Amino acid sequence: MSLATMKLTRRQVLAVSALTTLASPGSLLAQSGNRMRGTLMILSTPYTADGAVDYEDLANQVAFMDRCGVQGLVWPQNSSEQRYLSKAERMRGFEVLAEANRGRDMVLVLGVQADDTDGMLEYARFAEALAPDGMIAIPPTTATSLDGIYRYYQALCEVTSRPVFVQTSGGPDLELTVDFLVRLATDFPNCGYIKEEYGNVQQRIIEEVRHRPDPIRSVITASFGRSWLYEMRLGVDGVMTGGAMYGDIYARLWELQQAGREEELRDCFGRLLLMLNLDSTIPGIRLYVLQRRGIFKTTKSRRGDYSFAPHQIAEIEYRLEGLEPYLKIPLAG
Repeated sequence: MSLATMKLTRRQVLAVSALTTLASPGSLLAQSGNRMRGTLMILSTPYTADGAVDYEDLANQVAFMDRCGVQGLVWPQNSSEQRYLSKAERMRGFEVLAEANRGRDMVLVLGVQADDTDGMLEYARFAEALAPDGMIAIPPTTATSLDGIYRYYQALCEVTSRPVFVQTSGGPDLELTVDFLVRLATDFPNCGYIKEEYGNVQQRIIEEVRHRPDPIRSVITASFGRSWLYEMRLGVDGVMTGGAMYGDIYARLWELQQAGREEELRDCFGRLLLMLNLDSTIPGIRLYVLQRRGIFKTTKSRRGDYSFAPHQIAEIEYRLEGLEPYLKIPLAG
């Protein structure tokens, strides 16, 4: 069906207009690509007391991240509970974040993944009309081969010339080999951005950074940054992770690494690990800290109901206190 015979909504018209007026791929990558590094925080999804997405807190989270000094924002990904969000909620969240980040010096990367290519394209076209700095797409769970995954990203690159992060986990039980990633980035230059969290991550990173700056443009580690200190020394370009409640700590780690302040870097990282190690011991701790730092109003989650016993709160607070020397935004009294 041609565009002339299609009945388009106003939003679809804007998307088509954005596509037809895109700058060349090289131009957009020159504008945004060198900014896809540092601390890229995956935002959490806040909920009201009755379980609806709290778009006010989502926007407030952007302001908090700006005060933290992070380089970028990403939403939604698995740590954002993206599989628990409806299509309408995700699209409304795109709009809220695009508006909340307007005029700020942080890149905005929108997650357009879906279980299949058609679903991904619907999110991608909507996102493109909002002019984010980049996009990220988890591989489609319905893919049965690397060729299918290749076609998925090929279709995405027909929608946008902005930087696209290829996530190496979270899709089907297929390894996106380094050779595959290099081929993808060679054929589609805006796919030269890797969020690496598959298998032997450190060995894969060593191989991937050998292909920078062309065709690989950025190699970002993930997995809550639990191995980020190690991977910094292997040459990664930053971290993309959930953990907005510790945004200023992740930002500080990047600053210390860039400044070569190794002893402070090691100390700060160790204190963060003390918090991250509680994740499996006290379920929902991240929600507690999000509320504790005044980012979220509630500790609601669609993954389950969480409550905290006095002895658990005491342990959380004990470890939070250890982070205080590195917090840019002080804990409330």
